[in-house]
Amino acid sequence: MNRNANMNIQGGDSISNVQGDQTLWKNYLNIPEKDNRIKTVDVTATQGNSFDDFCLKRDILKGIYEKGWEMPSPIQEASIPISLIGRDILARAKNGTGKTGAYSIPLLEKIDPSINQIQGIILVPTRELALQTSQICTELAKHTETKIMVTTGGTSLKDDIVRLQQTVHIILATPGRVNDLIKRDIVSTNFCKILVIDEADKLLSADFEEVIDYIISKLPTQRQIMLYSATFPQSVQQFLEKHMRDPYEINLMDELTLKGISQYYAYVQERQKVHCLNTLFSRLQINQSIIFCNTAQRVELLAKKITDLGYSCYYIHAKMNQVYRNRVFHEFRNGNCRNLVCTDLFTRGIDIPSVNVVINFDFPKYAETYLHRIGRSGRYGHLGVAVNLITYDDRFALKNIETQLNTEIKAIPKHIDKRLYVAEYQNENELDTRVRDALARGEGQLLDIENTNEITPPVTNATTVMTTNAKSIQNIKPVTTQSARNDYNVYSQRQPPQQNMRH
Repeated sequence: MNRNANMNIQGGDSISNVQGDQTLWKNYLNIPEKDNRIKTVDVTATQGNSFDDFCLKRDILKGIYEKGWEMPSPIQEASIPISLIGRDILARAKNGTGKTGAYSIPLLEKIDPSINQIQGIILVPTRELALQTSQICTELAKHTETKIMVTTGGTSLKDDIVRLQQTVHIILATPGRVNDLIKRDIVSTNFCKILVIDEADKLLSADFEEVIDYIISKLPTQRQIMLYSATFPQSVQQFLEKHMRDPYEINLMDELTLKGISQYYAYVQERQKVHCLNTLFSRLQINQSIIFCNTAQRVELLAKKITDLGYSCYYIHAKMNQVYRNRVFHEFRNGNCRNLVCTDLFTRGIDIPSVNVVINFDFPKYAETYLHRIGRSGRYGHLGVAVNLITYDDRFALKNIETQLNTEIKAIPKHIDKRLYVAEYQNENELDTRVRDALARGEGQLLDIENTNEITPPVTNATTVMTTNAKSIQNIKPVTTQSARNDYNVYSQRQPPQQNMRH
């Protein structure tokens, strides 16, 4: 063998060794078991890039893969490369499609742990979302030296002062607390060149405008601002002109609702709602459910009714003490209770993968609220069910929301195909091609359209169920009957129970 051939062989071996070293580290990662549930095109319709293609630090990649994130979602694929080059971003994507990863990964990549200064701020609208996002960022950064601090209103300011005397690189907080820390000169933003505003539609509202403007005014001139949300108000244009520099716009909202959520309504009288809810509990295979009411008082009263029916139940709303709110949030997230009754406090970004059913006990008046509520199910491309209890007074709101969201909310059938919302029936390796493709495209409801008999509340035939489309719902009046045995219309007659975390 001549010398050149021998050199080529040695060179080839060297290249192979380098390539082997580049992938060998993955063999030592503590990667969770692969999730074989079917995913919809909301998270799978990508260009085929992997996280390795973004040239991220290995310690960041370790955190990503150990969270079980195999491939970037469309919003992550579109956002991460742009944010890494320092450009301002205005990103719009559906609920539960990976927006948190889209901004947290590049933020962590750009942090220099050797500089003991705050280098990034993430603003979120609610305390629960702050706790959840901080947990995700901490898990992603566990192989790095980056230190993340979460702080919100309702917690001790003294504790924040003590923590800020230690190393902190990223602050994750609600706007009011950051505003307070800056005004008291507790936090220095001289090195903070990245600001992320999550759920930007909420934080760009008039309620937060003055606070957000003040925080931005304290950032360095050379800064990067990234906005992420599922919806944007008209005020976003004023914000762009005032604070952002040639932002890169990402819009992945070809449609507003998630493809994996099957939407149904049950037409009932107000006094029969608890009857109908009891029927849903008995007929649906619920892993965990979130039940929405429009007021804190109705939340507490319904939680007591659910407990009286023999089901485990927590409740949470904004009027509760923060200690109780945190406890309920963590207990429910850890799977210690099956059902959670709440107000719209829980509609913003809360990601609990085990929730497969969302019930609107009180139907919302606005499309934006409806969109965020049902987005608590079907997280990250998985499948779930949203059931709406509709009264005669809700008929116009139902029609308007269908029109604004360009979606169809179907009359609830007698039997809901378990493949639409139960994890055990969604293993992509066990589904035939036709079913798998239909579920991935969000057409799962078409698989079982022959079951058109509606669910009716137990012990009564007073529920009027409509088989027509909501376009004609306003022409139908509810039927009354003397066969209803119990009157559950007690919400305006009883005082709310004492504020306990769990019933």
